[in-house]
Amino acid sequence: MNIPHVLNKRNRVLLAELTRTDFKLRYQGSVLGYLWALLRPLMMFAILYVVFAKLLRFGGDIPHYPVYLLAGTTMWSFFTECTSQGIQAMVVRGDLIRKISFPKYIVVVSATLTAVINMLINLVVVIIFALINGVTPSLSWLLVPLSLLELYVLALGISFLLGAINVKYRDITSIWDVCIQALFYAVPIIYPISMVAESSVMAAKIILLNPIAQAIQDIRHNLITHEAITTWNFISSFWVQILPIILIIIILIFATFYFRKKSKFFAEDV
Repeated sequence: MNIPHVLNKRNRVLLAELTRTDFKLRYQGSVLGYLWALLRPLMMFAILYVVFAKLLRFGGDIPHYPVYLLAGTTMWSFFTECTSQGIQAMVVRGDLIRKISFPKYIVVVSATLTAVINMLINLVVVIIFALINGVTPSLSWLLVPLSLLELYVLALGISFLLGAINVKYRDITSIWDVCIQALFYAVPIIYPISMVAESSVMAAKIILLNPIAQAIQDIRHNLITHEAITTWNFISSFWVQILPIILIIIILIFATFYFRKKSKFFAEDV
C-alpha cells in the first residue's frame, strides 16, 4: 500500500469534512440560514449604491455601474471573509489541534474554503444581475477565474502568516480588522479609479499596484465592461504591471514557510 497516497487521501477527507462543518456552523441558529451568504453582500451593495451612486453621483461615466459596484462589493466581501476566518481558524480549532495529529494548514484552508463557497454563490448572482442589466457575455469571462484564484491565493497567504502569529498574540485579529477598514478606502470599491486618475495619474497607478485592486479591476474589466481601468491597460511597463502578482507570490512563499516553522508549537500555544 502506498502510504503517502493514503495520507493524502486522509487529508483530503479531513479537509472536506472540516469545510462542510465550518459552512454549516457559520449559519447555524440563524433564522435565514444559508440565505445570509447572499443577503450580506447584497445589503452592503444596496447601501453603497444609494449613498454613492444616487446621492453622490459616483460612476456616471462607467457602463453598467450598478453591476460594477456589485462585483466590487462581492469580491471585497470574499477577501475580508476569507482572511478573517483564516486568521482565526487555528484558535477556533484549538481543541482539534491538541487532540489529533494532522497537517495544520488544513484548518486554515478549510476555513477559507467556506468563503470560497459563499463567493461562488454570490458570483452567480452577479452574473444574473449583469445579464439583466444588459451586459453581453464574452470570451473574457473565461479569465475571471484566474483573477478569483489570484485574490484567493493572496487571502490564503495572509491567513497563513497572520493566523500563525494570532495563535500566540490574539491582538492580530483586532489589528487586521482596523487594516481592513483602511484598505476598503484604499481600494476602488465605491469610487471609480478613473476619478482618481483625473486628479493624479500617479496616485491611480499606485492604487492599481495593490493586488486586491488589481484583481478586482481585472474582474470588472473581463466580466462587465472593457472600459474599466486595469493595471494592464493603464500602466505601460510590463515589469511594473506584474508587481502585484510578484507580491502575492512573495507573501505566499514567506507565509507558508513561517506557518510551517511555527506549526510545531500550535498545540502548546493555542
